[in-house]
Amino acid sequence: MTDLRPAPPLHLPFNDQEKSGQADDTPIVLLHGFGGDRQTWLNTQTALSGRKRSLAFDLPGHGQALDWPSVGNAGIAAKAVAQSLEHLDLTKVNLVGHSMGGAIAALVALRDPERVSSLTLLAPGGFGPEINHRLLRRYATATNAADMEVLLEQFFGWEFRLPKYLAKTTAESRSKPGATATLEAIADEIIDGTVQKTLPRDELAALLMPIKVIWGTQDRVLPTRQAHKLPGIVATHIFERVGHMPHLEIPKEVTRLILQNAGVN
Repeated sequence: MTDLRPAPPLHLPFNDQEKSGQADDTPIVLLHGFGGDRQTWLNTQTALSGRKRSLAFDLPGHGQALDWPSVGNAGIAAKAVAQSLEHLDLTKVNLVGHSMGGAIAALVALRDPERVSSLTLLAPGGFGPEINHRLLRRYATATNAADMEVLLEQFFGWEFRLPKYLAKTTAESRSKPGATATLEAIADEIIDGTVQKTLPRDELAALLMPIKVIWGTQDRVLPTRQAHKLPGIVATHIFERVGHMPHLEIPKEVTRLILQNAGVN
């Protein structure tokens, strides 16, 4: 009997921002956090474009990858990212990951260190058991713009002014069939009851590529103390008055550190 089911996609949807001028063989690959999509990196990609090519992926179950064949924990997403890099013939990349995307980037580096030139992690998941599980579960199921605004405020530092469009567009993204159920399923995979699953930090520190961790002292999703006492070889950058979204709150500083880690002066 002929199988009429559509073949699974070969790579995740992505935005490709070419470097101005000459070709760049080692692009920066950007992985968003839980409940986000590749559009969260638009300003970062614009800032990088004068120095480096960048690609921002939609992770499984998010954005245009909502119907990706397999969704769930960070390991499943890391496999999808690795498959996408392979299909796009990207033999060397500089990986950048935020929150859940940070855990995914770390797993990609652990599984295929030869492919990763540098690793930059923004408030990454998996660095300790504590996680604001109630906030993430409520965020996964919110569909009303007013409710979404209240939830999103918790992701930023206390003084940050939330862009007016953000709550509306995020709420609209949940109106797609299956969107909230998919996010709930992913949350169940990355949160073990009331704590999150953790990464092997010592194995990560043993990798030979340069690693930077960026965190804000006002992070109300993942506590900043998870960045404390990391192995000394990991460069840790802690910013005062910054919440869980450093790439949106302090974009210039984050772009500078990404480029620095990628060897661009």
